[in-house]
Amino acid sequence: MARYTARRLLGAIPTMLVIITLSFFLLRAAPGGPFEMQRALPPQVKLNLERMYHLNLPLWRQYLDYLGNILHGNFGPSFVYRSITVNQLIGQGFPVDIAIGVPALLGALLLGIPLGIVSALKQNSWLDYFPMAVAMAGISIPTFVLAPVMILVLAVMLHWLPAGGWSAGDPLYAILPAVALGLPLIAYAARVMRGSMIEVLNSPYIRTARAKGLPERTVILRHALRPAMLPMVSFLGPAVVNTITGSIVVEEIFGLPGIGRFFVNGAMNRDYTLVMGVTVLYGLLIVLFNLVADVLYGILDPRVRFQ
Repeated sequence: MARYTARRLLGAIPTMLVIITLSFFLLRAAPGGPFEMQRALPPQVKLNLERMYHLNLPLWRQYLDYLGNILHGNFGPSFVYRSITVNQLIGQGFPVDIAIGVPALLGALLLGIPLGIVSALKQNSWLDYFPMAVAMAGISIPTFVLAPVMILVLAVMLHWLPAGGWSAGDPLYAILPAVALGLPLIAYAARVMRGSMIEVLNSPYIRTARAKGLPERTVILRHALRPAMLPMVSFLGPAVVNTITGSIVVEEIFGLPGIGRFFVNGAMNRDYTLVMGVTVLYGLLIVLFNLVADVLYGILDPRVRFQ
């Protein structure tokens, strides 16, 4: 397994290089520039700014310099937040993303999996129809609709939770964003787990186990649960992607100082280094979580061999 993991990590290098290269040149190809989105600057001032940030160099030289900086862990200065570097911005925003993203993912696993199992075991009963109807609603309602409704009801009308903003020492500020981010994931996880569990329960070896007189509890826990969990491992990678992309919307709605909000501001103002830094970080997280999902899949499924 260690060999397989090392090979996959080496294989991630070309993937990251493609992400960096495409992002770099597509950003430069977009109309406008970091000093053209604000009020018009005198030509000499604009030229001095471009020299300061080395934007006057040939594009290939900028690209090679950026690759060299990344290898040293330096994402460069921000063009928008000029008193702070991209590394510092990521360091400020990443804890906010963790505070809302981790509970959302844990909620998808800790709530979605049991709901899916119960729905599969009680198929065609109200314990199946009701959770799946709620799950379908959770999937159908977009986050940018769900979040304002939650703010209106729980913050404005009931005054239970803060409507927005952020305070690092107060977990109440993370509840509404985490719930808005996690509800669609819980719904997806429940439906995936239900379908997988039903498929496993209808398989021949489960019928054989029941025919041998094994207790239903033993059949479920020892023979059905583990293979039914395999699609959930595959679900982990897309769930991380949904969490990352969804956090951008959630942070904008709730006014959170997270990486997603910095990314949006950077994209609107052509802050090349900020957009690139966040893109590299998100790409690295997605690659690593996909690797973790593949390794877990091999651990749960003995038919898979790490070669």
